[in-house]
Amino acid sequence: MRRGNRREAISNRKFISSVVCALLFALCTTAEAQQAKKVPRVCYLGSSAPEALVSLKPFHERLRALNYNEGRNITFEYRYFEGKIERVPGLAADLVRVNCDLILTTGTEAAVAAKGATQTIPIVMGFSGDAVRLGIVADLARPGGNITGLSSINAELSGKRLELLKEVVPKLSRLALLWSPGNPNTEFVKETEAVARSLRVEIQAVEIKTFDDFNDAFRTATKEHVEALMVSGGGFFNAHQKRLVELAAKGRLPVNVSQ
Repeated sequence: MRRGNRREAISNRKFISSVVCALLFALCTTAEAQQAKKVPRVCYLGSSAPEALVSLKPFHERLRALNYNEGRNITFEYRYFEGKIERVPGLAADLVRVNCDLILTTGTEAAVAAKGATQTIPIVMGFSGDAVRLGIVADLARPGGNITGLSSINAELSGKRLELLKEVVPKLSRLALLWSPGNPNTEFVKETEAVARSLRVEIQAVEIKTFDDFNDAFRTATKEHVEALMVSGGGFFNAHQKRLVELAAKGRLPVNVSQ
């Protein structure tokens, strides 16, 4: 299992190679356990179809290079929660019901839901928050169970993100911190607040549960005279990134978004 920060320059080649290798290993393991030969079914759980179209393109290209062609010797099922975090557990359970041979996830919410839905179907995380801290795996070197993939250290680096934002906005003294209670990786808020104290930056934590909360959140930020925004990671904000950027541009607020 690999651990990395999506904010750093991780090449698509390394990312796709890691996921494909884990996927093929899981498929081979599953195939060996089956007496009757069948076409393996890979199931994907992510935030949205547009996001999957971009992030999975090199993934599918690599599979075709390895002679895995959809509809011939491999099939896919896709489920998207479209920023509605409450749907994630149900979608994960649905993938278990359709007899997936492997579940591929992107985002912390999807990884946690997949873990809760099955302890037998192999799961590959495209990325997630700190997998050990969140209880997704027991250990990075030996994750055990049925889960492997990529784990992020965004929470630990949130302080560095704030320092970089402070360089962009030297006079920064008030910051709005947008976070979603649907993302179990709550360490982001704690880490940011700790560094903010040393930088003498006042934090205004703003909770966003649904898409409809964005307008209120930005009104609150304007009312509190914040000078910049930081946004926690996760599938929820990833699904609504366009709206987030629009509102930040309208308010002329610098924004640092976790990936």
